[in-house]
Amino acid sequence: MVTKRELKALPEGADLRRADSLAREVFSDVANKWALLIIEALGERTLRFSELRKEVEGVSHKMLTQNLRTLERDGLVDRKVYPTVPPRVEYTLTEPGRALRATVDAMCGWTQQYLHHIEAARNRFDA
Repeated sequence: MVTKRELKALPEGADLRRADSLAREVFSDVANKWALLIIEALGERTLRFSELRKEVEGVSHKMLTQNLRTLERDGLVDRKVYPTVPPRVEYTLTEPGRALRATVDAMCGWTQQYLHHIEAARNRFDA
């Protein structure tokens, strides 16, 4: 899964299997329905949990929490907790998260461009 260009960028003596495994893990973390929608919703802004839940239509409290934790663990989302009662928590994309958002935006554009083609193909297939 690691490309030749990425191999050249790895430090000398890097464990290629570990790099490939990590790449697969990160891809799995971000290539799911909710993570992509969270990244798109955050965009260039900071949102509180409840605001983010409203933006990502259909996501449950549990799924939003799980995905935010995963994205935070991967360094794509920053979580800031304010010591208030009740605690106020805000989420924002990190620099790598904003870079990934460009890819997410491209995927959204691709979907919009080919939506009619996809719908027609699905209708033919399902018939």
